[in-house]
This record gives sequence, structure tokens and C-alpha cells, in this order.
Amino acid sequence: MALEATGHFGRAAELCHVSQPTLSVQIALLEKQLGVSLVERTPGAIALSAVGEEIAAAAKTVLATLDEIVTLASAGRDNLGALIRLGTVPTFGPYFLPRFLPQLHRLYPSLRMHVREERPLLLEEQVRTGAIDCALGQRPQDEEAFLFEEVCVEQIFLGVAGNHPLADRDFVELKDLKGESLLTLGRGHRLLENVRELAVLSGATMAENYEGTSLDALRQMVSIEMGLSLFPEFYARSEIMADRGLALLTIRDWPARREIGFFWRRSSARSPHFRQLAMLARKTAADHLAARAARP
Repeated sequence: MALEATGHFGRAAELCHVSQPTLSVQIALLEKQLGVSLVERTPGAIALSAVGEEIAAAAKTVLATLDEIVTLASAGRDNLGALIRLGTVPTFGPYFLPRFLPQLHRLYPSLRMHVREERPLLLEEQVRTGAIDCALGQRPQDEEAFLFEEVCVEQIFLGVAGNHPLADRDFVELKDLKGESLLTLGRGHRLLENVRELAVLSGATMAENYEGTSLDALRQMVSIEMGLSLFPEFYARSEIMADRGLALLTIRDWPARREIGFFWRRSSARSPHFRQLAMLARKTAADHLAARAARP
């Protein structure tokens, strides 16, 4: 992995705290044992072969699993492993974690949480390679590689400007959206796929000149009548309900939902930790959504 990171035998040897000749001999012995070429050597540069890249990726997964075993042994189950590196999708985490993490801290005061936001497909890759321990987001596309524990199922609302002709309704139908312009988040966000599906089914058009960078950006564009957009329930109930510049509608004949939960590598030794996270998060989500729905 040091060779992959540096592309240089000398610098890789420094990272491994060995001499360059020692590293070269060890790589050569490994190639001989495996019967494949791991490194492509050219004057002044090296690169991993295709097989070498696959083996390096597998080694990262193995090392991540070993790290988890050490964590389990040293920290014990009662503290959820002392440290969790959590990834989350930006369309859910920022509106949920401020409610969830304080409760988690009260139960596990010495647990440290390192949180990063990332788009869904990148989160899957980071969990797969061990860059993060688990992620909070939609069910992963590669279900064979991960375990998934549901936290909530969010309704997806249609947001329209407060003075839009549809704004005084609670429900609309697909036919009502024909010819409307739909705004969406950029590539890599699952909501993009939802908006595309809605456009096809309703006869609406996708806005060609704008891709939002966040739900807040979409919200602003909708409020100034640049188009309509979709907003997931947790964001909508947290950020939009009191906004008089927007109205949230349900599409009667397109009951859009998205499943949110924690996912982690199927081979992870820390499944009990992550299942406990999901159980606690499930209660937080249910309590919050029930409280918001009960308000007039």
C-alpha cells in the first residue's frame, strides 16, 4: 500500500521504516510466491499492475478488519469501541445528527465520533476500503458487500414556491406537473435519480442550467420561482415547515420514499456496535418525526 501511495520505492521504504533494498527484495519474493507481477517498473517511476491494485485493495480491507478486532478487544462492547468514524450523506446527516449525537453522548460519554459528509457512492467506497467504519444514508447499491440496518423511511415531498398555482393544495397528481421545470442536486446524489423518474412519469422537464450543491441551495431556487424540487422528510420538517416562501406537497400517485439506515462491511467485526447505533438512531428519528407531524 505504501508503494501505491508513493509510486516510489525509496519513499515507500521510509514509510515502512525499512531500507529500499529490503523493500525491493520483499516485493520480489511476494511476486515469486504469487506467480504474478505486482509492480510495473519503468525508468524513474513505478506503478502497481492491475493485479497489484486489486491485491492492495484487498489488503486494505484485511487491515481494517484487524484494526476492528483490536478495537473490540481493547475498548470492549460497553463503549461501542471508543471511536467510530462515521460517514453520512449531506441530505440527511446535518438535519439528524444534531439531535442524535447528544443522546448518544449521554449514553456513551467516552465514545468519540469522527463525522464526514460525502455523496452516497463515495461513502460506499470509503466503507469498503476501511477509510470509515460505517455510514448513514440510503441502502447501498452493492448489497452483497454490506450489512444495512434501517433507521427510518422518509417521505419525499414536492416543494413549490409559496405563490405557485399549486401551492394552496395538499396533494397533486403526476398530470399536474406536466411542463413544470424540476431542479435537482448534482451527480452522485440519489435525489437526482428520483427527480429523473418524476420527470419521465409526469412530463415535467429537468432544468438544464442548474444543479444544486445542497438542499438549502435548492430551497432558495424554488423560493424565487426557478422551478420545483424534491425534499426528503427530515430536511423538510426541520428546515421548511416554517418557511412561508415554500409549500410542501404530496404527489398522490407517486408515493416516493427513501430508506435511511446505517451500513457497514459485511465482514466487519464491529456489527454489534453499529446495530446498537441503528437501534438508538431509530428511536430518535421516530420521536422527532412524530413530534413534528403532530404540530399544527
